[in-house]
Amino acid sequence: MRTAGIISEYNPFHRGHAWQIGELRRRLGAETAVVCAMSGSFVQRGDFAVMRTHARAEAAVRGGADLVLELPLPWAIASAEGFAAGGVGVLAATGAVDTLVFGSECGDTETLKAVAAALESESFAAYLRQGLQEGVSFAAAREAAARKLLGEKAAVLAQPNDILGVEYCKAIARQNAVMEPLALPRRGVGHDGGAAEGFASASRIRELLINGACADEFLTPESADIYARECAAGRAPVTMANAERAILARLRAMREEDLAPFDGGGEGLYHRFYDAVQRETSIEDILAAAKSKRYAYARLRRLLLAAYLGVTPEDIGSLTGTLSLPSTLEKIGARAFGMCGFVCELNIPEKVKEIGWQAFVACGGIHGELHLPSGLETFGRGTFQEMPNMTGSITISQGVKRKLTI
Repeated sequence: MRTAGIISEYNPFHRGHAWQIGELRRRLGAETAVVCAMSGSFVQRGDFAVMRTHARAEAAVRGGADLVLELPLPWAIASAEGFAAGGVGVLAATGAVDTLVFGSECGDTETLKAVAAALESESFAAYLRQGLQEGVSFAAAREAAARKLLGEKAAVLAQPNDILGVEYCKAIARQNAVMEPLALPRRGVGHDGGAAEGFASASRIRELLINGACADEFLTPESADIYARECAAGRAPVTMANAERAILARLRAMREEDLAPFDGGGEGLYHRFYDAVQRETSIEDILAAAKSKRYAYARLRRLLLAAYLGVTPEDIGSLTGTLSLPSTLEKIGARAFGMCGFVCELNIPEKVKEIGWQAFVACGGIHGELHLPSGLETFGRGTFQEMPNMTGSITISQGVKRKLTI
């Protein structure tokens, strides 16, 4: 029996989600089990979920899912890259999921995989740095860099669900997860669109619910019943406005340097954000004042929510324990274990031929001597950067064909 995984928010669970579950079973088999990694009370766009976690999970199970696991908070409110990494990690940890299914504007799995591979290359990293130095937004710089390598295929980086699909493919490769990606075309409307053919985007449905309008035609019957129950109990709809005073009080109690850990890009955005907090009197005004061509609203909302909740980028790298790599491993992807919290010695298997750029960057808990495998052919820039507890000398095999700065 096949087992499919879905990384989701179900904010709320609607007809499009039910169609996706039905379609994956049509393609993979009627008996396919469906495991979901779902965000909890807060979502990736930097906002509160419109309905509590258990109610949304109930709607998913009653809508066709077999198991719903919670995506931990640090990953749920991270960038697309962090969100994807956390979701793939949760599903891979089950040991059961063989296919990762997701919605996509293009619906072309192979194109998304090709773009993901290009984004892991050294050439892409160089082009991206060049674009960012010119002052454009990260999204624009990323698409421009990808176009130089892939041409028109890079157009997928202009679509939100395709972007997530690319990040899912990257996360699968980085984690050496034993699952295959499967992109399904979205039904009806786009990510932030209105309504068509009986389907509506989640953002349109939330707009209706928050304004007290009926959205039952776009929800599954079970999801509509659950939402009505939550409303009757005074538990829905939930918005950031419910906690605005608490959020403002928290932000205004912070010093400028207190905001620095929440600026995941390390570009000084927190200075601009702090100034906005001191001047403005509402969340919307703070976001509008901090907004610029370079910084999108979603990134600002995530910074605001992370500061309120006390979630820093380092929390994403809080994997602990020891690291054991399989003896059959031949490739370690770019940033595969970057910023991990493993405390152990690093034993790289002899069959490894390639280590991607920054594969172990900032892994301060890894210690002992470093021995590179004799068959290693390529290792990338910054592979072992910021690892102060590594000791001894490094012997590079004569077989290495391409080596960049360690």
